[in-house]
Amino acid sequence: MIPARDEAATVGAVVAGVREALGCAVLVVDDASRDRTGQAARAAGAESLRLTFGLGAWGATQTGIRYARRNGYAGVITLDADGQHEPASLPALFEAQQRTAANIVIGTCIDRLSRAKRVAWLYLRALTGLRLADFTSGLRLYDARAMAILAGPEASLLDYQDVGVLMLLAKNGLRIEETPVPMLPRREGHSRVFASWPVVARYMMHTTVLCLAQIDAGRRKEKPLQERCTAC
Repeated sequence: MIPARDEAATVGAVVAGVREALGCAVLVVDDASRDRTGQAARAAGAESLRLTFGLGAWGATQTGIRYARRNGYAGVITLDADGQHEPASLPALFEAQQRTAANIVIGTCIDRLSRAKRVAWLYLRALTGLRLADFTSGLRLYDARAMAILAGPEASLLDYQDVGVLMLLAKNGLRIEETPVPMLPRREGHSRVFASWPVVARYMMHTTVLCLAQIDAGRRKEKPLQERCTAC
């Protein structure tokens, strides 16, 4: 499943690569593109869903997950439409899942981490407790349990598909693993999160608020139980 916005230049090659590597059904969720992203995806053999207005990376991804569940798929691999992820590496996600019994497998490439990302990940590991090497990789395998959680309303209002999604899955007791994969340089455009230091700062601020809100929600959820125990 490939969320895409204005990726007509690359999405066709990505779709073709996935079909060659896995021979599976491919869905492109066209996030209200202004170019011919949907047409390029269909020409390469993918199913294409077009959103009438842009929902962002996570909104498009959640749409694809809901589509997959509705159509009886037991799992879904997500990858970016910009050509960074090599389709030939996709079988490595299934191998890691079989080896670890993980509900979610993330394809990571440590070599691609910039200085900004390394600083951000140190902070996020300390804040969230998630011991992950890469929080923003869009190359992921979700099993049926993960799909059920991510298709639900609790996952609908997340601004970013990375930290919020991972915290939600971890909170529900799902196992998250990573496996190393090669990644190519971005062919078009720039990183959504790490385009500049001000963008990084805004991302980190939003993520910090999200994490603190999750922590506070957990404490408030536990309080009534503690009060009942005290009363007993």
